[in-house]
Amino acid sequence: MKKYISALLIGASMAGLTSCHDYLNEQPESSLTPEKFFSTADQLGAYTINLYGNFPVHDQYTWSLGTFIIDNNTDDMVGMSPSTQWTPGLWKTPTGSGWSFTFIRNCNYFLDQALPKYEAGTISGNSNEVKQYLGEGYFLRAYAYWNQYSSYGDFPIVKTALPDEEDVLMEASARQPRNKVARFILEDLDKAIELLPENAAGGKQRINKACAQLLRSRVALFEGTWLKYHKGTALVPGGPGWPGKAADLGSDFNIDTEISFFLTEAMKSAKAVGDKVVGSLAENTGTAEGYSNATTCINPYYGMFTEQSLEGFDEVLMYKTYVNTSDMNITTNIYMQFQRNGGNTGWTRGLVNSFLMQNGLPIYAAGSGYDEDWENQGVSATLQNRDSRIQIFTKGDNSVTAFNNDGTTEKWAMGWLVNSSSEMRCVTGYGVKKGMIYTPNPGAHDHGVQGSIVFRATEAMLNYMEACVELNNSVDGTAQTYWQALRKRAKVDQDFNKTIAATDMNKEALGDFGAYSHGSLVSALVYNVRRERRNELMAEGHRMDDLRRWAALDQLETNPYQIEGMKFWGTVYDKSAGVNPLNLKDSDGADATVIVDVAGGTGNMSDPTISGPYVHPYQISKNIECFDGYKWIRAQYLYPLGQAAFRKTATELDDKGTVVASVVYQNPGWSMIGGEAPTAL
Repeated sequence: MKKYISALLIGASMAGLTSCHDYLNEQPESSLTPEKFFSTADQLGAYTINLYGNFPVHDQYTWSLGTFIIDNNTDDMVGMSPSTQWTPGLWKTPTGSGWSFTFIRNCNYFLDQALPKYEAGTISGNSNEVKQYLGEGYFLRAYAYWNQYSSYGDFPIVKTALPDEEDVLMEASARQPRNKVARFILEDLDKAIELLPENAAGGKQRINKACAQLLRSRVALFEGTWLKYHKGTALVPGGPGWPGKAADLGSDFNIDTEISFFLTEAMKSAKAVGDKVVGSLAENTGTAEGYSNATTCINPYYGMFTEQSLEGFDEVLMYKTYVNTSDMNITTNIYMQFQRNGGNTGWTRGLVNSFLMQNGLPIYAAGSGYDEDWENQGVSATLQNRDSRIQIFTKGDNSVTAFNNDGTTEKWAMGWLVNSSSEMRCVTGYGVKKGMIYTPNPGAHDHGVQGSIVFRATEAMLNYMEACVELNNSVDGTAQTYWQALRKRAKVDQDFNKTIAATDMNKEALGDFGAYSHGSLVSALVYNVRRERRNELMAEGHRMDDLRRWAALDQLETNPYQIEGMKFWGTVYDKSAGVNPLNLKDSDGADATVIVDVAGGTGNMSDPTISGPYVHPYQISKNIECFDGYKWIRAQYLYPLGQAAFRKTATELDDKGTVVASVVYQNPGWSMIGGEAPTAL
């Protein structure tokens, strides 16, 4: 029976991960569970743990889906192939439904089955664990809604697994205003917070109270800033051109009141987490290599992203563990791809330039100590005297990438910039080292066992800082404490007011989309809070959501942006400078021969006559769609519902079978017909 139940639950979990064709009336595989299931604490825990696969973690086999590369296709990191979102006209309405209800329905099914038994007192086992797993159920439903709401905005609110009855399903398909969806998520998280323990059974492998408080702050900040910066557009409830029904808003709806509510709630939930960890952040020794040998981590801050067990890090609230033993092999491909090569990613020059000097000044400010000639001397020289985070998380010239068993080391070679397949390319020359562990045999696939952070408390500190500044236009005592703690660990002067006074927004805008909101430059105070967030959370999967909620891409409609990497032409890496191109070495230590070829836009390096001295990864080939730069249209801030969503809820078709009217409305600017691109708002 246990094996039977387990198989059913794994099936339910995999459906939540892979199905693209589900809709409100599809039965979850878990409906086959025997009636006596959900009668013990262990059974509840077995069901919820199989929904954990919906969290972003290091992918087991496919590197391109793992964390530390999830911020590709932003202004922070890029891969070899740009996203279609940056070339308006290429991102089109899908033919499928687009949105998904599988994860939500599996959570609803759990709560439908378990809550009545809990209230009747018929669930056996440890009572604290029963409460924990019910809390997980509420948390997981909130997270399922977060995944959909953060992409689509307005969304149906369905609190139970629905029967297969057309009238019921049609009514339930109606979208609710996004602020109501966000409030519903907060309510679920309130229930989760009440039930979840501080220290969960299962340790940091399972959801705890702080995870719920952190997610609550994330959702509240997302909605509060979305409403604030998209106010006056069709992308907020009640805005001009908003496709929803005014009656759904309620007679007392006021967008400014909603903004204040969500920002206040973000501060409250974030403080509950931040206050507990601000005094025990992982220490940063400033050691760039992180490890002294293959097993000894000498920089705890670096090790927080590479160690196998993260139980000892206070700011890690939850993580996924990997194991490679004789009887179990749950590993990740991040081991090889990040250690040995470029991993099809790279920091952008814009991100690198956003990092302050250790004295707290921007690199362009008088007295900063930055020398523009450093860029001619290579990556390591460029990063000297900078915020420690960009130094320890970037592969410098000849930095160690592996400590071998025979006492030798393997070192980073810039050849991955030009001499590799797309999946291994160091796209910009600024090699990403965040998450790179130092172990022998760097060429081995699927051997990675470092823990994958799911929730990190540092985000809560940043959420509080931002919500405080957005709500009050000032930094209160708590925000100041958090900010100084983060800058201290980064080995940057803690006087953030000095940084604010020296900030030139026109110069920051050259490399940071976060300098804008709704087409205008933000204040230096708001920007520097965003800068801190960008620098601390780089490569952790937050960037695109941040840019969307800030409405930070409007300026790209008329002013395309060209992604830049390191300086190449005229530097120590340039063959014409009379040195070994890219300073490469073969495995035997001899100089390597790598040809850098612009080939009129068809080679392996951007042409300096077109791109100037810096690497422009999207100007290497004239066949790359965004050769002329990143562009954007406002409709893309929200994802489109797919054509199938309208056909399944249609109330009227024309003589050609095209949907004329539906219970469900499309997001502004997007077509209801699959394969059509959005129009400008």
